[in-house]
Amino acid sequence: MAATSVYDFEAVSITGEPAHLSSQRGKVLLIVNTASACGFTPQFAGLEKLWEDYRDRGLAILGFPSNEFGGQDPGSNEEIASFCQLNYGVSFPMMAKTKVNGMDAHPLWQWLKAQAPGLLGTEGIKWNFTKFLVDRDGKVIKRYAPNDAPESLRKDIEKALAT
Repeated sequence: MAATSVYDFEAVSITGEPAHLSSQRGKVLLIVNTASACGFTPQFAGLEKLWEDYRDRGLAILGFPSNEFGGQDPGSNEEIASFCQLNYGVSFPMMAKTKVNGMDAHPLWQWLKAQAPGLLGTEGIKWNFTKFLVDRDGKVIKRYAPNDAPESLRKDIEKALAT
């Protein structure tokens, strides 16, 4: 059966527990591929701020570490979790290290890329901190580039939360 929404997928949390996206049903999601040693890594602080500001209104942020771009997240899941918490106070849900491109890409990421292709219709994730905003019905609203700062997403998040 073909996936019809983000809720049709599951992942593994950074602590190794099953993470069924259906548990986020009715929330607005911001799904991000992350890395601990990237020029965009300071975006963790902005993502955490969005999480703090909007989680009570129904926003969930899901971070998916990936080591595919310049080997910028080589650590274990435990090391990544510790780094994110210690350096940026990350408290939003983080998933286990995930492939976002290629034949071994996680099915969620294959679906996200097909739902919201990038520049010129390309589907591949180009770098760390590509972001996908998903509405309360589990449909992708928009894809954001790595250099789109979390703060710049506020208007779109507020609009999604209002519907």
